[in-house]
Amino acid sequence: MTRCLKCGKEVPLGSSFCANCGAPVSSFTQARYKYEIKYQPSYSMLVLSLEQGQIVVAEAGAMTYMTPNMQVKTRAREKSVLGTLGISILGGQSLFVNEYWSNQGQGEIGLVSAPVGDIIKIDLTREKGYIIQKSAYIASSPTVDLDIQWQGFTKGLFGQGLFMIKTSGEGELFINCFGAIDKHSLQAGETIIVDNFHLVGFSDSCQYNVQKFGGWKETLLSGEGLVTRITGPGEVLIQTKNIRELVEWLWTLLEPRVRSTAR
Repeated sequence: MTRCLKCGKEVPLGSSFCANCGAPVSSFTQARYKYEIKYQPSYSMLVLSLEQGQIVVAEAGAMTYMTPNMQVKTRAREKSVLGTLGISILGGQSLFVNEYWSNQGQGEIGLVSAPVGDIIKIDLTREKGYIIQKSAYIASSPTVDLDIQWQGFTKGLFGQGLFMIKTSGEGELFINCFGAIDKHSLQAGETIIVDNFHLVGFSDSCQYNVQKFGGWKETLLSGEGLVTRITGPGEVLIQTKNIRELVEWLWTLLEPRVRSTAR
């Protein structure tokens, strides 16, 4: 017997696929990805060259192109359909992820996510996980666990809630941001306060607390709203651009035309 690196179930020797989750046995010795991040830092695209049987898990809708020898399997993010439905409604995430692999020689796939910005790779270990914004996730190894029902963050107030994904396990994780990624390494006891719309993620070794920006007056009128106070040790990833500010700026350009059309 051998054991599936994806779901942990035992698989009889000679089997081609895990009977529990359907993962190809050839992926059980998952090699590190051969990849390239093109067009950095503004319009980045992740290009993976997969060996035969090597699997990558990607966000639904992330695929831009792939070679014809690539295979795909769509599965729910969680075993519970009701659980994934709740996550989709509350967090704005897709109910599903896609697993891609090549069945005839080397295959290639290009992946992106919605934010217009940079892409980086994070190496996860059993001792080192990350907590990331829902919109940041692009792809990961099948051995990386994506806990989308994690209750570490609440929705917050004024539409500024953080819906985060807790990532753990061993493997490679690829994330996207809006703008460039600004990295901060915190020593034990060192603290940084981050605007929620600029927060991409942080090491799960950090302590954190979502709080108001000053008092209620500052929270409501300063333009900052809620912030997250993060204390090391660990790494904090910040995006240089704010999607809310972009939307508000675009609305100042569109609003006169909308009013004119409505008359």
